[in-house]
Order: sequence, then C-alpha cells, then structure tokens
Amino acid sequence: MIDHRKHFWLGVRDFLPLVSGVLPFGLIAGATGVSLGMSPEMVLGMTVLFFAGSAQLAAYSLIQDNAPFVIILATAVIVNLRFAIYSATFAPLLGPLKKRYRFPMAYMLSDQVYGLCSMPQQLQKSKHEQVWYIAGVSIAMALSWLISVILGVALGAGIPPGWSLEFTIPLAFLAMLVSTISNRLLLMVAMISGATIVLLQWLPYNFGFIVAVTAGVTGGALLPSLLKMRGASHD
Repeated sequence: MIDHRKHFWLGVRDFLPLVSGVLPFGLIAGATGVSLGMSPEMVLGMTVLFFAGSAQLAAYSLIQDNAPFVIILATAVIVNLRFAIYSATFAPLLGPLKKRYRFPMAYMLSDQVYGLCSMPQQLQKSKHEQVWYIAGVSIAMALSWLISVILGVALGAGIPPGWSLEFTIPLAFLAMLVSTISNRLLLMVAMISGATIVLLQWLPYNFGFIVAVTAGVTGGALLPSLLKMRGASHD
C-alpha cells in the first residue's frame, strides 16, 4: 500500500509544474462564461459536463453566435476526437479496473494526463504502479482545473458588463496552438487548419472551425505518408 501511495504522490508532484499552464485557461473559461451572461452555476455545470477546456471555449464562441445546439454538439465532439486516441492508449490499464474506479479515471483523462502518463519512463513501470500514477496526475489536474474555473467565475462576476472578454477565446486557442507546435509536421497541420478557418470565416455559426479541425486531422493523418514518399523519390 505504501508503494501505491508513493506512485500516487509522484503523479501529483509531476503535475504541479503544469498548474501554471492550466490556471490561465481556467480563469478565461470561468470569466468569459460569466461575461457572456451565463450564471455561475451554468459555467460550473458546463465545466463539469465538458471537462475539456478547448471544447468549452469553442462552445462559448458558438453560444455567443446563437448557434443551434446540434452545431455546438458537433463542434465539441470534433474538438475532443483526440480523446479516442487517449482512451485507446490507456484501455489496457484502466479496462480491467472495477467500474467505480474506471469511470472516474476515464472521465478525468486530459491532455496533461496523457502527456505525463505516456512518457517512456512511466510505461516501464508495472500496471499497478502506472494506475496509481495516473490517479495522482488525474486528480491533481481535475482539482486544478475546477479551482481555476471557480476563480475565473469570481473574477468575471466583478468585471463591469461593458467590458467584453470575447477576445480572450481566440487568444486562448492561439496560446494552446503555439504550445503544441514542436516539429515540421505539426507546423504544417497548424498552417492547414489556420488557412482553412481564414478562408471559411464567412460561414455562419463558426462552421469554418469544424471544417478547419477536420482538415487539420486529415492533414495530420496523410502528411507523414506524403512526406515519406517525397523523401523516397528524392533518394
């Protein structure tokens, strides 16, 4: 049991440096929701329901445009498609757990959890050690996100109605985009998505955003093979 606790707290410890990245987005999510006229209860309920900052911010933008519910739902699903990959990665670990453990841990899965728990040094541990490590990272992430959104709601409640925070949504997405670009492939995918959304910005209800995400996903799937074929032809 002591060994399990050790790996749990290692997960908490390893997540702590990421709080500085989670906090600003949580503040934006909370404050922007209130500035759009949502009650604190609605913002917090949406936060618990989504548990995905990018999808929540995208939904805000569509709510602002009075988009139909089906468009908001489709956007949230497309933005969160990456979680299918995350779930498949951790299925061998979380699948055998009892439902009362498996469901909460699956719910708390996030980009940060996937990033930390899929590192090579973690994959070398035993399954029990990995599960406890994932639990530590997940709970630390969930608490950090919820607390930062609550702080954002409190901050937004004190902002005068005339001060619009709508501009923070694209800024938040831009910050998330820049932080993920680490190689040429990701840069090309970002350029494809960016060019698509600029060209289709005239579409209603930010539908260009859905097309841009789809174009980016398609580009990410096809570009590695195309680049490999191009390299082979030059050889």
